[in-house]
Amino acid sequence: MRRPKGIKTKKSVVKRFKLTATGKLLRGRAGKRHLLSTKSPKRRRSLGTATLVDKTDMYRVMRCLPFTR
Repeated sequence: MRRPKGIKTKKSVVKRFKLTATGKLLRGRAGKRHLLSTKSPKRRRSLGTATLVDKTDMYRVMRCLPFTR
Protein backbone atom coordinates (compact mmCIF):
# COMPACT_ATOMS: atom_id res chain seq x y z
CA MET A 1 0.00 0.00 0.00
CA ARG A 2 1.29 3.43 -0.94
CA ARG A 3 1.87 6.15 1.62
CA PRO A 4 -0.60 9.06 1.21
CA LYS A 5 0.82 12.32 -0.06
CA GLY A 6 0.24 15.61 1.68
CA ILE A 7 1.69 18.16 4.02
CA LYS A 8 3.73 16.93 6.93
CA THR A 9 4.64 18.50 10.25
CA LYS A 10 8.33 19.20 10.80
CA LYS A 11 9.01 17.16 13.94
CA SER A 12 12.14 19.15 14.82
CA VAL A 13 10.02 22.31 14.96
CA VAL A 14 7.38 20.62 17.15
CA LYS A 15 10.08 19.82 19.71
CA ARG A 16 11.41 23.40 19.81
CA PHE A 17 8.22 25.48 19.91
CA LYS A 18 4.99 25.45 21.92
CA LEU A 19 1.72 27.05 20.89
CA THR A 20 -0.13 29.07 23.55
CA ALA A 21 -3.91 29.16 23.95
CA THR A 22 -4.07 32.58 22.28
CA GLY A 23 -2.13 31.35 19.22
CA LYS A 24 1.32 32.75 20.04
CA LEU A 25 4.50 30.69 19.89
CA LEU A 26 6.90 30.12 22.78
CA ARG A 27 10.57 29.34 22.27
CA GLY A 28 13.48 28.52 24.53
CA ARG A 29 16.33 30.96 24.96
CA ALA A 30 19.76 30.41 23.47
CA GLY A 31 22.90 30.25 25.63
CA LYS A 32 21.96 27.71 28.32
CA ARG A 33 24.07 24.77 27.07
CA HIS A 34 27.64 25.45 28.18
CA LEU A 35 29.97 28.08 29.66
CA LEU A 36 27.47 28.66 32.44
CA SER A 37 30.06 29.37 35.13
CA THR A 38 30.91 32.72 33.53
CA LYS A 39 27.28 33.83 33.48
CA SER A 40 25.68 35.42 36.50
CA PRO A 41 22.96 33.54 38.43
CA LYS A 42 20.41 36.16 37.41
CA ARG A 43 21.27 35.68 33.77
CA ARG A 44 21.13 31.87 34.10
CA ARG A 45 17.66 32.07 35.67
CA SER A 46 16.35 34.26 32.89
CA LEU A 47 17.76 31.88 30.27
CA GLY A 48 15.62 29.11 31.73
CA THR A 49 12.34 30.90 31.01
CA ALA A 50 10.57 30.71 27.65
CA THR A 51 9.87 33.78 25.55
CA LEU A 52 7.63 34.61 22.60
CA VAL A 53 8.71 34.19 19.00
CA ASP A 54 9.02 37.50 17.20
CA LYS A 55 6.17 38.33 14.81
CA THR A 56 8.62 38.52 11.88
CA ASP A 57 9.51 34.83 12.38
CA MET A 58 5.97 33.58 13.08
CA TYR A 59 5.18 32.87 9.41
CA ARG A 60 8.28 30.70 8.91
CA VAL A 61 7.66 28.64 12.05
CA MET A 62 3.91 28.23 11.48
CA ARG A 63 4.58 27.00 7.95
CA CYS A 64 6.38 24.00 9.48
CA LEU A 65 3.42 23.37 11.84
CA PRO A 66 0.46 22.96 9.47
CA PHE A 67 -1.91 21.22 11.91
CA THR A 68 -1.58 23.51 14.95
CA ARG A 69 -4.07 26.22 14.00
